[in-house]
Amino acid sequence: MSNIERSGTFPLGNRVVKRLGYGAMRLSGPGIFGAPRDRTTALAVLREAVSAGVNHIDTSDYYGPHTTNQLIREALHPYPDDLVIVTKIGARRGEDASWLPASSPAELTQAVHDNLRNLSLEALDVVNLRNMFDGETSMEPALTVLADLQRQGLVRHIGLSNVTPAQVAEGRRICPIVCVQNHYNVAHRADDPLIDGLARDEIAYVPFFPLGGFAPLQSATLSRVAQRLGVTATQVALAWLLHRSPNLVLIPGTSSLPHLRENLAAAGLDLSGDVLGELDELTQRPA
Repeated sequence: MSNIERSGTFPLGNRVVKRLGYGAMRLSGPGIFGAPRDRTTALAVLREAVSAGVNHIDTSDYYGPHTTNQLIREALHPYPDDLVIVTKIGARRGEDASWLPASSPAELTQAVHDNLRNLSLEALDVVNLRNMFDGETSMEPALTVLADLQRQGLVRHIGLSNVTPAQVAEGRRICPIVCVQNHYNVAHRADDPLIDGLARDEIAYVPFFPLGGFAPLQSATLSRVAQRLGVTATQVALAWLLHRSPNLVLIPGTSSLPHLRENLAAAGLDLSGDVLGELDELTQRPA
């Protein structure tokens, strides 16, 4: 059994994905804007990820913008039958590389069509609606638009991103939600109750910034555990997520082939109960 097979699987709608996937955000240029520094390596990362067994890629047409989806198409189209490409709408990029809301009916509809065109797909497997506002914002207007696009056959399944438990509950009253994508990692665990509730209903939880995001996790505890196990702190952080709950589906991102291999190897890392207890303390005291 390969390392990635050891991560297990979980359903995304009517598809089944391996729990260790790949996040394509970092394939575009600095600041997730413009062309990649090394296009050849970006294409190689995508191809190696899929060759290694990854069958879940997370992306958005506002990465670049357009760049990341175009790289995915160039590297992988025609796509393997088991590959699930999950994208996001609800934001856009300003000319100064800023991140801006884009949640009007026209913007959401255009975003779906942009993703379809740049990925060269007739329908999108999963579209996450990204909340660019606060936790009090109603998801109903935007979800109503997305649900209509689903009825038209352009979107197969719907997810939510950057949302509160109340917004998830609201969303589930409007349409079926197959995944929730929020900020979560071994040191940032505000969503613990949400994860457990979604697990009971067999809904995937996809942590973004599983390694800390733009400010990578810096933890003496992580480093100490990693050194003792003879692995990297990154691998420990990913392995902890795989142990946390069976509905966690990971999308660590990188534009580096060595880093990709390091991430995928984390699926084969077993953590003892003592190690898990030690890592749990990261949320209880400074590391």
